[in-house]
Amino acid sequence: MSFVKPGIVLILATASTASADLVAGWTITTAFPTGAGNVPTGVTYTVGAADQGTNAAGSNLSSVHALAAATYTSPAGNGSQYAFSSNNWSIGDYYQASFSTLGFEDITVSWDQARSSTGPASFELVMSVDGGATFSFVVGYTVLQSGGGGAPGTWSSTTYNALYTSSTTLDLNADSLVSDNQSSVILRFRSLVTTAAAGSSRIDNVMVNGNAIPTPGSIALLGLAGLVGRRRR
Repeated sequence: MSFVKPGIVLILATASTASADLVAGWTITTAFPTGAGNVPTGVTYTVGAADQGTNAAGSNLSSVHALAAATYTSPAGNGSQYAFSSNNWSIGDYYQASFSTLGFEDITVSWDQARSSTGPASFELVMSVDGGATFSFVVGYTVLQSGGGGAPGTWSSTTYNALYTSSTTLDLNADSLVSDNQSSVILRFRSLVTTAAAGSSRIDNVMVNGNAIPTPGSIALLGLAGLVGRRRR
């Protein structure tokens, strides 16, 4: 089990991590509707499929709230043009990323998250690999304020601030990598507190990475190469 705080990026001690592939990634490339009567509200809003990654097809990023008064906007991201923001947070409300990890192992996720001065600061990341029937705890974390007194920085569409980035492995059991090679993985970034109606949280740059699982043919070739090498020696 892992624990991370904003600004702390875990570096996994494996030789293959440096060459990890992007499985699915959301950088929020499209602005949400604006103007009187057009701003999205309600208990849920969906950004849609990842804008990058090998398994982007069929993926989805959304938000779910208990209160229908929740409003969804797309302010500046953390070094990207837009972020996914919402207000009216209750305990258990969440951002959700769903995707497939078929063909990949050693799965990790990183994300940028910030809040307003009255937005939710306490979150947990939970994961399901059975279509949402059950969820397992991955990590608890604290969200930093963006802008205003006491904030370590303000999110900008042109400048990335690493203090707002968190990263963790999705390996919940060293003997059973439950997020590896799964047709369905659901991550929920879930609030542990209720806030004032105007209190907002925004998420950006949700990136799922993994290492491609070697095909049986490539494993056989590696074994053959090793055998040839030994014979030459």
